[in-house]
Amino acid sequence: MKVGTPRETKDREHRVGLTPEGVAALRRDGHEVVIERGAGLGSGFADADYAAQGATLGSAEEAWKADLVVKVKEPQGSEYHHLAEQIVFTFFHLAGAPPALTAQLLDRGTTALAYETVTDARGRLPLLAPMSAIAGSMAPLMGSYYLAKFNGGRGTLLGTVLGRSHGEVAVVGDGVVGRHACDVASGLGARVTVFGLTPENAALFERHPAVRYRMSTPENLAAHLPGVDLLIGAVLRIGARAPHVVSATMVSSMPPGSVIVDVSIDQGGCVATSRPTSFSSPVFVAHGVTHYCVTNMPGAYPRTATLALTDATLPYVLHVAAGGMAAVAADAGFAKGVNTHGGFITHQAVAESLGESPRYRPWPASG
Repeated sequence: MKVGTPRETKDREHRVGLTPEGVAALRRDGHEVVIERGAGLGSGFADADYAAQGATLGSAEEAWKADLVVKVKEPQGSEYHHLAEQIVFTFFHLAGAPPALTAQLLDRGTTALAYETVTDARGRLPLLAPMSAIAGSMAPLMGSYYLAKFNGGRGTLLGTVLGRSHGEVAVVGDGVVGRHACDVASGLGARVTVFGLTPENAALFERHPAVRYRMSTPENLAAHLPGVDLLIGAVLRIGARAPHVVSATMVSSMPPGSVIVDVSIDQGGCVATSRPTSFSSPVFVAHGVTHYCVTNMPGAYPRTATLALTDATLPYVLHVAAGGMAAVAADAGFAKGVNTHGGFITHQAVAESLGESPRYRPWPASG
């Protein structure tokens, strides 16, 4: 199979879909690999590193003319013309992406194989997990930065000063993002309250004396947020838009100069006042609260993020390169990654989130 990896074009996105090690593995299996020149530079991989492992270096056009395109982020508007009847394996987040992307995928018959909906035998999300871990770890650091007075924040340091803890952090969501956000925030020395829907997780979080676990209900959130310095949104529904569990009224109750980091923004955000931002313009203020809603947070640390992502994705890349869509269909968890195929939306949650149920067709076809 011909495998291509173009350079990412999303704002300040420097991750890359394949490392030289990945190229070597594909070449050992007899596949042709085309890497766009400069694709790996932001992650510390020179063109010569790829060439040494047998890759052909080419243009974006040449990298996209492949049976299997391996990326990191969803195709941008400037890339839509490249889409064809091929497999594109990347993060899509179609429930939160511009509707034009889904329209292009359907019109061009592209198979959208989405990292974020692939599951393993236990129902976990093995390809989303490493990026969730990085984004969760980043969230308290970004929040702390924007709490600084020179950034318009209320001037609260998240940390311990001579034995006294400073800063109240609320984490909404108790999955991978929530766990990493909690670990970093509590490690800094802040007091952390985690709001979740899985009571048996309480012991996992409350092993740290500065952490409390509460059920995520509108009443509990509304009562707690007026005293919070930083709110971290970490809610996920696989393939679907994130629910707005934090209302605009709750946001307006937060102290002036407090901060929201909505990690759920890829799927639309779990805070009613959130909207997507970029690294070039990362924040906005609503109700006196600074909102950080960058849709590709792990791209801030591309070396670490690329290595963590490709460690997880490469076995799947090798699998689909070897067996095509038949290999995907044979693995129930991998098949859940297929979001569009043959001009139809093939993931029910995606179709429902987009209001496109008439264009939903299960894949592989039942019966």
